[in-house]
Amino acid sequence: MKPFEKFPGDLKKKIRYVLSDIDDTLTLNGRLPAVVFAAMERLKKAGIRTIPITGRPAGWCDHIARMWPVDGLVGENGAFYFRYDDSQRKMQRRYFKTEDQRNADRQKLEKLKLEILKKIPGCRVSADQAYREADLAIDYCEDIPPLTMKDVEEIVRLFENAGARAKISSIHVNGWFGEYDKLAMTRILFEEVFKDNLETVKRDVIFIGDSPNDVPMFQFFPHSVGVANILEFKDKIAHEPAWVTQKEGGYGFAEMVDQLLLKPE
Repeated sequence: MKPFEKFPGDLKKKIRYVLSDIDDTLTLNGRLPAVVFAAMERLKKAGIRTIPITGRPAGWCDHIARMWPVDGLVGENGAFYFRYDDSQRKMQRRYFKTEDQRNADRQKLEKLKLEILKKIPGCRVSADQAYREADLAIDYCEDIPPLTMKDVEEIVRLFENAGARAKISSIHVNGWFGEYDKLAMTRILFEEVFKDNLETVKRDVIFIGDSPNDVPMFQFFPHSVGVANILEFKDKIAHEPAWVTQKEGGYGFAEMVDQLLLKPE
């Protein structure tokens, strides 16, 4: 991973999209620093589209799409994208699965939840679960004393043994039924909303993240960035980002934006 301050000037000029994880990438210690919101507004003013790519729930994503200076977002690790059309004052919600399929999945996840809580003492269902539509989030360190990585990996195994997919974020293990992830829904968002083929424009994109569930994005985008706290997972990620910031969390994101928008001397 190279310091982002070394990101070449000729590449900066080509960036049209900034995709970003939220937890511990835009936030730090569970809070959104003011510099992050200001950085997103600066990107918008510069004509660069900002799109959060998160594991957070539909309820939160509805708020973010309406209230933040963003051009849409992908939520629940790829279960949907939301985009608020200001001109029509209308929310666009696009799910990977139908409502009936999501209802059936929730019944299976409810049974799986009981099994995980029984077999992994100390874990909890995430406090934001009530606002989710497609996945099950198991808290391993957000609002509870941190579990060991052995326990976290066992939660992943229980999901996978049930036929679900599972990803470790910096705070949760998220599990769902379906052949999708953050990257799959990002492709759909680009095609349907921006009329761009992601494969064709990926060199015009920066993705910034912080944890193992961002690996598909790190691997796909040539200009992938990790905020400094990615180093905590250095031995747990199969594909590292190309670049890294000096600062952690939201301050690392703001640092990246500062460098990206820095005019050459």
